[in-house]
Amino acid sequence: MATTIPAAFAQLRRNIEITGLQESTVSARQLNVRTAVERRLLVIDSFLTGSYSRSTMISPLADADIDIFFILDAGYFNQYKPSGLLQVLRDALQETYSSTPRISRNGQAVTISFTDFLVDAVPAFNRQGGGYLIGDMHTEKWISTDPKVHNKIITDANTSHNGDLVPLVKMIKGWNRAKKDPFRGFYLELLTLAILDGVKISDFPSGVRFVLDKGREKVKYTIADPAGFGDQIGGLNNASTVQDAVAVFEQSYNTAIRAEQFTSAQNVAAAINEWRKIFGDYFPAYG
Repeated sequence: MATTIPAAFAQLRRNIEITGLQESTVSARQLNVRTAVERRLLVIDSFLTGSYSRSTMISPLADADIDIFFILDAGYFNQYKPSGLLQVLRDALQETYSSTPRISRNGQAVTISFTDFLVDAVPAFNRQGGGYLIGDMHTEKWISTDPKVHNKIITDANTSHNGDLVPLVKMIKGWNRAKKDPFRGFYLELLTLAILDGVKISDFPSGVRFVLDKGREKVKYTIADPAGFGDQIGGLNNASTVQDAVAVFEQSYNTAIRAEQFTSAQNVAAAINEWRKIFGDYFPAYG
């Protein structure tokens, strides 16, 4: 419950965070998974990637996945195609997690479906010239990427925004979740980053409205992978077409405008009601 817009956004910020207990569970679980893989395979290095490592993960944890990169000995590269390598990794995990409901190959990772959240184990190799190679089981091709670059870009941008970028990114991802995930999370992170490049975040309500405004046009296009390997990152997840994607932004932008108008008219209850149309139950009710 909230009676002012700043208090409501402060509560929104808290509501989209995973809890300290969940953080502890994730930390212990990912260490156990890394140990399980290292028992069977020659691992040069392993590290967390994805939204958890970028500090952009949002609640609920049950809808999240924790990504772990495993940099394997180069000998495996010539020994296996991507699909075969994923099967070897799956077998290694199955030895430790024999009672886990489901451990499956999933494109570029092996997904462990725990009861509380998912873990994606990604086999990778050091890439000549920098970065890493990961395999795609569907195309049997190797893809260049560098999640450490992704992390640095988000961290540096957040610093330049005085720590306000990551919370705003999480709010945009919370909006996406409330709208049934029309967009891919990483794409939204990069989209928000691009929209706010050189723009001061004066407060979260206007920041959200600004992203929704500029996103109406930018969502029409893919975004170049900031790791610099030439790949394009598409945005559509559950949105079927670009027109549908634009419509999601358009509708929410218009709602944000109404919310700001109600705020200007000092009708906080009505403003909060409009923001709840954007963020769903992440946003507190008036009162």
